[in-house]
Amino acid sequence: MNIYVSGLSFKLNDADLRQLFEEYGEVSSAKIIMDKFTGRSRGFGFVEMNDEDGQKAIDALNEAEVDGKVIGVSVARPREERPRNNFNRGGGGGGGFNKGGSGGGRNNDRDGGGYGKKNFNRW
Repeated sequence: MNIYVSGLSFKLNDADLRQLFEEYGEVSSAKIIMDKFTGRSRGFGFVEMNDEDGQKAIDALNEAEVDGKVIGVSVARPREERPRNNFNRGGGGGGGFNKGGSGGGRNNDRDGGGYGKKNFNRW
């Protein structure tokens, strides 16, 4: 069973999360999710346990106070597919002062927008 844990203190690490859940049974893995840019905890994580022990842990730890914060513990749902970034959707960019750019989106001369003057040589 994959368990989602939210509201974690930023001070906790993977070992702390594992120790918290080991009281209820064998933990296959425990992982706090970290921000890839700052390296700081994002305040949530995942724990893998067998179904019976996992349900005991969920029942006992949901809305419990851990390290001064109330945590949420539930069965993890499969990650939903999110649409991939489509960089042809416009928006953003633009030419700036006196550059002729449209500020993104679709330009009147249909050059894709945001590249400055109309006669800009693309690749």
